[in-house]
Amino acid sequence: MIDFNRLAYPGGIATAAILRSPGAGLQKAALLFGAMLFSAAVYFIIRFVFHVDEERLGPLGLVLGLPSYLNVTFLLSLMTVGVGFLSGKHGAVFTYGGFICYFLLAPLLAYFGAPEVQNTLRPVDAAIVAQAPLDAEAAAKASAAVPGILQGKIFKPVGIGILIGAAIGGIIAAFPLVLSAIRSMQDAAKKRAAGGTAAGDELPIWLLYLAVAGGLIVLMIVSKLSVPQMEIWRAAILAVMGTGWIWVAGVIVSESLGRTNWSPLSGMTLIAITILVMVCVSIPPALTPVQTVVASIISGAAVCVAIAQAGGMMMDLKAGYIVGAQPRKQQIAQYLGTWLGPIIIAWLLVTLSKQGGGFGEGKLAAPQAAAMASTVESLVGSDAPVWRYSAGAGMGLLLALSGMGGIGVQIGLGFYLPFSTVLTYAVGVALRLIFDRFGHRFIENVGIPVAAGLVVGESLADVSMAIRAIATGEGGAH
Repeated sequence: MIDFNRLAYPGGIATAAILRSPGAGLQKAALLFGAMLFSAAVYFIIRFVFHVDEERLGPLGLVLGLPSYLNVTFLLSLMTVGVGFLSGKHGAVFTYGGFICYFLLAPLLAYFGAPEVQNTLRPVDAAIVAQAPLDAEAAAKASAAVPGILQGKIFKPVGIGILIGAAIGGIIAAFPLVLSAIRSMQDAAKKRAAGGTAAGDELPIWLLYLAVAGGLIVLMIVSKLSVPQMEIWRAAILAVMGTGWIWVAGVIVSESLGRTNWSPLSGMTLIAITILVMVCVSIPPALTPVQTVVASIISGAAVCVAIAQAGGMMMDLKAGYIVGAQPRKQQIAQYLGTWLGPIIIAWLLVTLSKQGGGFGEGKLAAPQAAAMASTVESLVGSDAPVWRYSAGAGMGLLLALSGMGGIGVQIGLGFYLPFSTVLTYAVGVALRLIFDRFGHRFIENVGIPVAAGLVVGESLADVSMAIRAIATGEGGAH
């Protein structure tokens, strides 16, 4: 996956650019660090001079008099522009999903959907028809809420389904290649054992099998200990289902990162929790709602971390591939470093909780966690948008089996992410297509260092804001 041209891994490219900067020449290093400083400066100006926290320019569409359902809004993010530039033409398909949602499906729903859908997407017109026209302030609030309703209620669930269907279709299509890769690793291990040759580029295949078995056992123990009423057989089912989903979702996250640098991790975690909830409530004797929520959240968190590790590993391997690192040593470093994460995060969460007065309120509102909590409640109450997931999965499966190389994952990600991200990313892709006319040397010596600097500069600025929030006890969105 890492040397496949359409999987650019923009974050890996940016990391590699930093690692190679000392020996890349004065011009490249100057462009890289100059872009880093510029990107960080813009980030701080937006927050401390203009006091804009949401990073959104707009809604620009409403200012221009466009219908609110078109959702013409840009992110104030040079990092997103840089990611689009690094992705290049192969990342353009990702933007198609967003444009299909808001420039095709949204107008169709607004004028030809069910009456309640039309009233939701055209609230001002609906109020006039009902002879209860809204004042200017109420009309602005109602219009501003339309994009969030579209994205949260319709396009995001369908996008999650498309991602799942595309991943399953991709696995089916690539299964012979997966088997061939495993056999080649096994053959290489046998040859090394028989001939006593030195270690190869990869860790031995038996370590992979051991890790899968160990992860299965650990997940089973976590599930069993989550609630006292958890039966051992149910914990075993949760562990098997969770481990299987880690593999499927790991493919989705890795491919999404490779193509766009964005990860649908929260969506994949939501599906994991959905699967776990179904195991808890559909197999008698069913657990109580409270027991179901506790067990599914705890086990789902473990699955979420494992999925994130898959994407992180592929990103690191991409950076190592560019700079000429040995995958074996990178994998060893990953194994050793993985254990530090939970320790640091546990300390961080305890510190934030003490300083912010607890999660879910005040300075630590944790909106993403609140959204996940409400989703879990709807799952327990049998109110999940299953038909949207299913419809999206069917579309994704068809796209994956169409032979158009990974188009399903990109279209699904365009449905899943906010359109403001898609539009800003499209700016970076358009700039790359324009500057490609200057030739490969210009892109290599100027374009990539500048784009990588924009990505790294804003990322470091964001990290510095998080550190500041922890040090001062301000909490916040970070």
